[in-house]
Amino acid sequence: MTATIKIGPHVVGAGERPFVVAEMSGNHNGDLNRALAIVDAVAESGAHALKLQTYRPDTITIDVDTPAFRISSGHELWGGENLYRLYERAHTPYEWHAPIFERARERGLTVFSSPFDATAVELLESLDAPAYKIASSELVDLPLIRLVASTGKPMVISTGMATVAEIDAAVRTARDGGAAGIVLLACTASYPAPPADSNLRRLPVLAGAFDVPVGLSDHTPGIGVAVASVALGACFIEKHVTLDRADGGVDSDFSLNPAELTALVAESGRAYAALGGTAIGPTPAEREGLRFRRSLFVVEDVRAGDPVNAHNVRSIRPAGGLAPVEIDRVLGRTFTTDVPRGTPLSWDLI
Repeated sequence: MTATIKIGPHVVGAGERPFVVAEMSGNHNGDLNRALAIVDAVAESGAHALKLQTYRPDTITIDVDTPAFRISSGHELWGGENLYRLYERAHTPYEWHAPIFERARERGLTVFSSPFDATAVELLESLDAPAYKIASSELVDLPLIRLVASTGKPMVISTGMATVAEIDAAVRTARDGGAAGIVLLACTASYPAPPADSNLRRLPVLAGAFDVPVGLSDHTPGIGVAVASVALGACFIEKHVTLDRADGGVDSDFSLNPAELTALVAESGRAYAALGGTAIGPTPAEREGLRFRRSLFVVEDVRAGDPVNAHNVRSIRPAGGLAPVEIDRVLGRTFTTDVPRGTPLSWDLI
């Protein structure tokens, strides 16, 4: 598998701590000051990157209110909403991008975005975005992928809803178009997503099939699924973030608050550290513990000639005496010398 790619200063891939990306999406609720506050919260959480979505309502859909342009009435969050109106509320205005990028960089964050058309790519190139994300619904837009790949930047591709054939077409297009490396993200494109639909076991399948680093774009509540993904090889974790779910907003129900994002950074790091290697045996940290394994000790003062019995020799902690398995071989023998209580039993004493 391709081990790593570079996104800004960060090495992302196998053998590296998970790269945690906070997705702002529409959680700014139409307020630039709130957007900048989200940037600050992301920086304080320890996350590595901030991601935006770069579109206008008329670059992602058109203003038509027929059934085809409405979300199904049964949708948990946006049932019955018109697409154009939803994207009016959710989009990040183009003129906000420069101040958001500037604030993110001032706070030490890598910042990039998902473009949805050529005007978005042009804007993001003018801001020197270090990478691009292709959203799940855009995975089938091969001309868009070709355009993004032509920038020569790394590409992160979400695979929600996609078949293996569709993923293959997207990856081939990105590679042929000049992308400087690809990360594939497992994704369940439902909002919020049930944890049972996450199918994290597909992560090593994606990695093996396409020879790329893999990660997770996660829309489930909380951080459990994201942390679990690390054990299956996720080296890139993307979660939506907000200041407070109680403030509302188009994505707030499945977004993390700042404390949860901080926990995700810490726990995904711990999960990665816990993977370790395949060796079986005591670790360096267990050396002290080895001293307190059980062994055979003299537990009563005895005199030379006394018989060894279950009252004066027992298997106890610490180590240092004969192995406990030797108990049947020593019972019934006699002590060759006086032995004080607390002496590790050895063959020369009996």
